[in-house]
Amino acid sequence: ERITQTVEITKHVVDIEEKGVKLRLTIVDTPGFGDAVNNTECWKPVADYIDQQFEQYFRDESGLNRKNIQDNRVHCCIYFISPFGHGLRPLDVEFMRALHQRVNIVPVLAKADTLTPAEVERMKNKIREEINQYSIRIYQFPECDSDEDEEFKLQDQAMK
Repeated sequence: ERITQTVEITKHVVDIEEKGVKLRLTIVDTPGFGDAVNNTECWKPVADYIDQQFEQYFRDESGLNRKNIQDNRVHCCIYFISPFGHGLRPLDVEFMRALHQRVNIVPVLAKADTLTPAEVERMKNKIREEINQYSIRIYQFPECDSDEDEEFKLQDQAMK
């Protein structure tokens, strides 16, 4: 039986406290994304959700009572890329191109632990090439501080 196109958006809110700093983290999940036979514009509900959150924040900021504004904007999209195949799928390209001007995108190679280190490196290089080829803007992690030790700088560069 064919799966109908259903991109559900679910929110999970977690309160985190670290070293006395309190943070409310909202994780927005999209189960069902890309599962349908016809995935034409299946990214649209996600883009609409992001736009709605920005509009709501703007309305709250423009209002008279700005003391208790809740920031529900989407600040980062962690986009999981399938490790099976030969790089980005057309759906991946379409999604990232539709959202890269709305939100920071951090592409992550899903299930990378199922691949050998050589396969991971090959896949990452292929994905980087395609991201550049399609002019997709992804989040660029900032440079580490100059006063960090060399080992940390090397780890930071490897992570990037």
